[in-house]
Amino acid sequence: MATTGQLAAGTCEIVTLDRDSSQPRRTIARQTARCACKKGQIAGTTRARPACVDAGIVRKKQWCEMVPCLEDEGCDLLVNKSGWTCTQPGGRVKTTTLIFTNCTRLVYFLVASN
Repeated sequence: MATTGQLAAGTCEIVTLDRDSSQPRRTIARQTARCACKKGQIAGTTRARPACVDAGIVRKKQWCEMVPCLEDEGCDLLVNKSGWTCTQPGGRVKTTTLIFTNCTRLVYFLVASN
């Protein structure tokens, strides 16, 4: 059972979420997640939610292997491997870049545009 400030093993929580919709047809979001991952796992994302993922995915920067996009979206790795894009059937693209502050904390930068 988790207590205040403690997470159950294998779980994550969103610590901060900031959104900026000041630009037309574009939303920029910054999200920080904190995870209590099991051995061999690290903070990542699955189906657009913070999750513990295999550490090898992060080491190799093969982000699409952690299935970060929603079911109906296609995942593509950014050329510089700093993140990925999720493309919806209608053409809307969400680009996510990552910054790891340590093995249990991950900062996502998401830019969604039509």
